[in-house]
Amino acid sequence: MSYYIPPKFLDRLAVHITKNFLALPNVKAPLILGIHGRKGEGKTFMCELVFKRMGLGAVYMSAGELESPDAGDPARLIRLRYREAGEWSRTHGRMAVLMINDVDAGIGRVDSSTQYTVNTQLVNATLMNIADNPTNVQLPGSYDAEPTQRIPVIVTGNDFATLYAPLIRDGRMEKFFWDPTREDRLGIVTGIFEADGVPQSEVEALVDHFPDQATDFFGAVRSRLYDEQIRTLIHTIGIDKISQKVVHSDGKPAEFQKPNFSLPHLIEIGTELVREQERIRELRLVSEYNEVLKGDRRSAASSDARPDKYFMYYGDHQDASNSAPSKPTNGNGSSSPQPASVSTFQHVKPELADEIRGILTQGLRLGIEHVDERRYRMGSWQCFGTYDGRAEEAIAALDTCMAEHSTDYVRIVTIDKNRNRMGDRIVQRP
Repeated sequence: MSYYIPPKFLDRLAVHITKNFLALPNVKAPLILGIHGRKGEGKTFMCELVFKRMGLGAVYMSAGELESPDAGDPARLIRLRYREAGEWSRTHGRMAVLMINDVDAGIGRVDSSTQYTVNTQLVNATLMNIADNPTNVQLPGSYDAEPTQRIPVIVTGNDFATLYAPLIRDGRMEKFFWDPTREDRLGIVTGIFEADGVPQSEVEALVDHFPDQATDFFGAVRSRLYDEQIRTLIHTIGIDKISQKVVHSDGKPAEFQKPNFSLPHLIEIGTELVREQERIRELRLVSEYNEVLKGDRRSAASSDARPDKYFMYYGDHQDASNSAPSKPTNGNGSSSPQPASVSTFQHVKPELADEIRGILTQGLRLGIEHVDERRYRMGSWQCFGTYDGRAEEAIAALDTCMAEHSTDYVRIVTIDKNRNRMGDRIVQRP
């Protein structure tokens, strides 16, 4: 099976790699090439095809290797892999690259809930240092006076806006946004179905029928076609014997008849995959989960009238009759309507003041923290104070904090009796 490499992708990669091995006069070539774009467009796979086409040696790293329980290990591993690629190039007499897949999944900051660890900081610093000094990459605890072979670094990802800004600046990283055209998609999909004898006209009809799908979608369609024959194999051998039959086979691959690659059948399979995608989007479970992490108590409570709405977020559910203040009643025993809370503070809204009173009524403690916009990206919050018991004192302190730090982020933190943090919510954004 011969795969198609889009000319634009091949040209961009080949130029960047070759340029880093040439001694151009008075030209400082960026060491890192960042290939970004939407998921499933084959960025990593096409990089491998280009490496094979150019006869390169490639040393790979994944985003999962950029974190470790031991501080400094990922940064040391990057230096080790970089030097390994340089040694391969020196001994084989050919160009080599270091490739880091899905870099934004390892060191990107998606939102405020993403932890900024020591290893994340060290990985950013190491990549910047290598980009600035590509021929002097030393391992911790040792020094080699001999220059290191300059090796271009290729990183892939979906959203480079989540990366550390100084790392992706021009001069260190050259950015390449991969957005395949219709011709590119046709070439890639034609390569996927070339061995199956699908006519070019049907490939075009299939691509045009699913214009919003990424290229890996069509690979999944082809893979799904074999499910029918695998299901037949399982029923023929028996579901209780299939495990032993497959594992203890004689080494010969299972032989299957050619599936039905007709256009209507391909569209039918593709439509099933699209329905599965739509079900995930309709459920939106991740969005609801992230809303809770962000402290959106209003979405957690089913009704604002419930007296136990604070317990739904902070977790320690109690009987509302033991904690919520009793409501005055009129002569016939029914509850009389109460006027809305009126806040005498400039920055704390009445509903926020009521929320703080509800927290402290439960016997919990309230922490107030603030951070400027620069340190917010690192999650380096500063404590303004911790309060318990007297709600008005805590509300007044929060109002003062919001006034004194009007251009900063301010959040409230719920703390239990054992000084464990139970949740937090940002109440002011610059």
